[in-house]
Amino acid sequence: MERLETQRQKKYFVRLILAQLVVTLLGMLLAFSIAHMPGVVSVFKGALVALLPHAFFIQRMGIFSAKRRSSGAMDLFRAEAGKFGLTVALFSLVFVVVPPSNPAFFFCAYVAVVLTHWLAPWLMPRKPHNLLR
Repeated sequence: MERLETQRQKKYFVRLILAQLVVTLLGMLLAFSIAHMPGVVSVFKGALVALLPHAFFIQRMGIFSAKRRSSGAMDLFRAEAGKFGLTVALFSLVFVVVPPSNPAFFFCAYVAVVLTHWLAPWLMPRKPHNLLR
């Protein structure tokens, strides 16, 4: 059986991922109303550049795996370094291979998805108050 804290962290990451997807969909709707499909594609690319490294970090830290989660500082450092490297590679790939038609939508979507972490206090499940009962 999983510890209560592990269950809370999994719920937090699921809520964070859902919030990031909602932000992405809202950005796509806004871009469609302003710039139609080229804007939507730019928002989608920006969101992917933010979401894929985040998914890599979650996978690398073993948060959703059945095995014991990694908790060492070195594991955290490696996961964060990999996330940074993947972000740089994805930015390079997007601008060289498939440049966004609207860079403003691309960067706004990237920043909006990354800043969704600021919602963490509202996304974190509350601890039950009656732990002693």
